[in-house]
Amino acid sequence: MRANLLAALAVAALLVALAAAVYAVARLRARRGIATAAQRATYDVLRTATLAAEPLRAGLTEATAARAVRHLRTLTGAAGLAITATDRVLALDGAGEHHRDQLAAAAARVAVSGRSTVLRERELRCDRLDCEIRGAVVVPLHPADGPVPGAVAALSAGPVAPGLVRATMETAGWIGAQLALAELDTSRARLARAEVRALRAQISPHFIYNALTAIASFVRTDPERARELILEFAEFTRYSFRAHGEFTTLAEELRSIDRYLTIERARFGERLQVRLQIAPEVLPVGLPFLCVQPLVENAVRHGLSGKPGVGTVSIVARDAGAECHLTVEDDGVGMEPDVLLKPESPDGADGQHVGLSNVDERLRAVFGDSFGLVVETAPGAGTKVSMRVPKFHPAVRARAS
Repeated sequence: MRANLLAALAVAALLVALAAAVYAVARLRARRGIATAAQRATYDVLRTATLAAEPLRAGLTEATAARAVRHLRTLTGAAGLAITATDRVLALDGAGEHHRDQLAAAAARVAVSGRSTVLRERELRCDRLDCEIRGAVVVPLHPADGPVPGAVAALSAGPVAPGLVRATMETAGWIGAQLALAELDTSRARLARAEVRALRAQISPHFIYNALTAIASFVRTDPERARELILEFAEFTRYSFRAHGEFTTLAEELRSIDRYLTIERARFGERLQVRLQIAPEVLPVGLPFLCVQPLVENAVRHGLSGKPGVGTVSIVARDAGAECHLTVEDDGVGMEPDVLLKPESPDGADGQHVGLSNVDERLRAVFGDSFGLVVETAPGAGTKVSMRVPKFHPAVRARAS
């Protein structure tokens, strides 16, 4: 009897412990996860919007519309949803596939007027007995500026309700915002390419003239040296004027810098000394194209060319955990810090160093405002330019792929 009582008490204690454990786990999950129906609904909407935003950020095409339309239909709750250009349906999800021509015609009208329209059942007539569509609302996509690129059409299985009209208008506004961001990304890419072209235009004439002069001086006295310099010059210009890729690796940039310095040493002779300190771990780091090379040219052209006697350019790249720290330093003539703020003259003789603001702006555009150039200089004290570059950054990987 006593044994049976003890066994019963043990079982009861075990059940209580299990109940407490289940309750504790439930409370923990409630704290960690989404506890209420409202929170779950909010999460679902945000998740669906995120899935639709990703393709639209690449612009409005048949491919991006096809990837986004299913998620957008989920948001509106429409029986069918179409994303159109001004002359055709780009993608349609759900019911109403056979109404494409009618939707395309309505989209063309709203693109011209810029105003939404509701299509009644008589405007969506068809010969299908099983057709469930009884109406549609077509809303133009209004960009930040420029012509209307298309429309959103939400199809209804009954008369078009005010709620569907409102949901479609909000969806159209949201799509317009994503397309505006896509255009902004495209504009940034075009600006980056234009800035690189401007940088090449600034740097190249000075260097090309000096390089060819230096090579010409060896043609008679040392033909083999002249031949080697011509090859170095050809490889340097091939890299500097390459037509593809906004990004490069530190290793590629340093190879081009080595060719540049080889040619400059032929011109300056022993007056130009170079000190390199490069950590092997940072050689694969990605960074904007022509980001370090202009700093080295500035050090030679502005810092050392006006200095009597021997001058040294130091290039240091250190491994700093999640970042690479780069410095380009010269012991040349230096300058007043406020001169950096002055615009450069057309011949580059005065004002800020060639490409300094260009490099600074591109670094900030890619990595953020905390990753711009830091310049330390004073008359007679040389110039030191420092930058920090993240070892891994999604923008660099995405654009390099």
